[in-house]
Amino acid sequence: MSKVDAGPTGELRIAPSILSADFGSLSKAIKLVDEETDWLHVDVMDGHFVPNITIGPPVVKSLRPYSNKFFDCHLMITEPEKYLEPFAKAGADGCTVHVEIGHTAELLEQCRELGLRVGLAANPDTPFDKVAPFLDQIDLLLLMTVFPGFGGQSFIADVMPKVELARREINAAGLSVDIEVDGGIDTTTAPIAVGAGANVLVAGNAIFAQSEPLAAAARLRDAARTK
Repeated sequence: MSKVDAGPTGELRIAPSILSADFGSLSKAIKLVDEETDWLHVDVMDGHFVPNITIGPPVVKSLRPYSNKFFDCHLMITEPEKYLEPFAKAGADGCTVHVEIGHTAELLEQCRELGLRVGLAANPDTPFDKVAPFLDQIDLLLLMTVFPGFGGQSFIADVMPKVELARREINAAGLSVDIEVDGGIDTTTAPIAVGAGANVLVAGNAIFAQSEPLAAAARLRDAARTK
């Protein structure tokens, strides 16, 4: 299956999280914000790695005909190796696994072999040195700005030094790696995250919980550009 091009590395991207959308009409929700967003962020939770359960490959497959956006799937699950291929077949373009799971090199290689864009995530309290050895093996580094599991949490500003360090190391090594932040991203925190070095902003409530999601996405992009 051909994959959607993620676009140039380092470019500012707005990635609405469908976790905050109306699950009864997801196709309408993603089409509504299409003009002002770049990627579609899919939060996958198993009730084990994080204390919540969300969606799996069937939902990705059902949404694929309704969007030509890059499907950015964040796997907050204990055994991602069992599901990477099903997500790839369902239409995922990139999958991000957590460094806290372990056997990281094997998971990243599996993603690459499946033709997925390769992402690695770290929780707010996971130090940068846990992800540093893998920077040359990934396309995207997701630094969580909340503890994963539920939407609507407050932005953890203490993660910003880790974002800054990651951006310095990535640039110094001449790597093409996007830095994504997820959690509490809104018009106030977006420019802070971008100023620290992030270029992919995942936003749920700041877009889908607003009365006019399309306008909210546009405001978020404008705010991010004022860093």
